Amino acid sequence: MKRLLTLILACGIAFSASAWGPKGHDIVAYVAEQNLSKKTLKKVTEILDGKSMVYVANWLDNASHTKEYAYTKTWHYVNVDPEEGTYANSKLESKGDVVVAINGIVERLKSGQLTEEAERVELMMLIHLVGDMHCPMHAGHKSDKGGNGTQIKFFGKQQKLHSVWDSAILESAHKWSYIEWQQQIDRLTPKQEHAIVYGTPNDWIEETVQLAEDVYENSPTGVNHSYDYVAKYAPVIELQLLKGGLRLAAILEEIY
Repeated sequence: MKRLLTLILACGIAFSASAWGPKGHDIVAYVAEQNLSKKTLKKVTEILDGKSMVYVANWLDNASHTKEYAYTKTWHYVNVDPEEGTYANSKLESKGDVVVAINGIVERLKSGQLTEEAERVELMMLIHLVGDMHCPMHAGHKSDKGGNGTQIKFFGKQQKLHSVWDSAILESAHKWSYIEWQQQIDRLTPKQEHAIVYGTPNDWIEETVQLAEDVYENSPTGVNHSYDYVAKYAPVIELQLLKGGLRLAAILEEIY
């Protein structure tokens, strides 16, 4: 337990490039929290030893770089090259990907056979990975390692396309706290929410794959991307973060 808490606390002082960056994962977790029933939220909080979902949302990015959890490194993304077209047609990562990981975690959490600590770890992984699967560059091309091999100019600065979509474009869109993000984007009708949470992780990843293709097409390397680029993709970012939060809440309601 002490080792686990140490890793959790490390999230506050260590950062590794990841989908959405810390702010994005906080937003997804907080949207999910605000859409849980009282019963499910109570259960989730108990499993997390009194911590909030936001508190543990970024834990896995750091844990994946430790020896104990190194097996999860490939769990944060899928790779789909243009000729494959869809995740369903792609060659799967032998060590697992974000979809395989989420499906496996859900199955294990539903089993009711995990120890308290194992359930806590699996839940923290799930909270993070559902956020990952909604970030476009975590469904990018294998040929450029999900945008890490593509350099673009963003507000005059050369950056990896992946890095731009982790945090830079999100912070350029809105300088809100994660609470303000939830307050501003989580405003759908029950009918609209139902349409978003319908389906499975295998369905949802296909949306992200198609969005990734759109990002590649609209991110030429010889152009300085700035205000027009942010204006184009701000609504997309808002929707992806909202989808991640609502779908995470729906998964947790199904489990608990």
